[in-house]
Amino acid sequence: MTIDTRPARLLAPALSVIFLLLVVPVGFIVVYSFWLRTATGADHPAFSLVNWHDVLIDPFYRHFLLQTLRIAFITTLSCILLGYVPAYFIATTKFRHKSLLLLLLMLPFWISYIIRTMSWIHVLGTTGALNALLMWTGIITHPLDMLYNQASVVLGLVQYLLPFMILNVYVSLEAIDTNLISAARSLGCTSWQAFREVTLPLSVPGLAAGSLLCFVLAGGTYITPLILGGPRDAMFANLVFDAIITQLNWPLGSVLSLVLLIVLGAVVMLYNYFIGIGQLAKAFR
Repeated sequence: MTIDTRPARLLAPALSVIFLLLVVPVGFIVVYSFWLRTATGADHPAFSLVNWHDVLIDPFYRHFLLQTLRIAFITTLSCILLGYVPAYFIATTKFRHKSLLLLLLMLPFWISYIIRTMSWIHVLGTTGALNALLMWTGIITHPLDMLYNQASVVLGLVQYLLPFMILNVYVSLEAIDTNLISAARSLGCTSWQAFREVTLPLSVPGLAAGSLLCFVLAGGTYITPLILGGPRDAMFANLVFDAIITQLNWPLGSVLSLVLLIVLGAVVMLYNYFIGIGQLAKAFR
């Protein structure tokens, strides 16, 4: 009896890349997390739980972790509410050039994420377009402070992540057999009832995939709160950035990175438990 080794040979290149670019770097981070920071600023090789102890018991880090999860949840919910209608419109429109609508949807990806984020400064700033318009129309007499708060951070994240949600929901809606909707209508359902009983349940895989993607990406970002948020609106990834880049404290930054990785990994595990990772594939059929 011979063993077919073709699957192993075909998977070997991809698994090797994953191992070298993901597993090995994470292994280095795990090792660094047990090192010690000396008084001279150098990293001392050791096996110590001091960094883990400081991060896990300090309410400072716990506060920003909970704040990160809250902002990620609000962003994901906003993307669901704002993204379903455009996705439904693109999937059901009779417009002959539907590909043009998809091209317009993907157009933001052609522009740098940093440039798109910084553009909000010129829109929401005290001398920005929105304040200038409100003052010109006489609605306000003094500029409003619309930047450097959690609302502006959520707004920037929604702008960044909304296309991901729309694309996931669109693919799910596009895969629905229209005969099912026609059958529901022929059995006496109104348009709203057919949507509620047929279209919406069948589009749940796309909603779930988009929600998971938006939540994880929002929870791991640091550019948006760095540009649009204030000191109190930092997210957990900003603490990682400050520890490694600003303070050059690699052991502390490694612990913070692993904590964020574990938390977001737990979210994916919960998703798999209640919905199933296999549902992600259904969103793209």
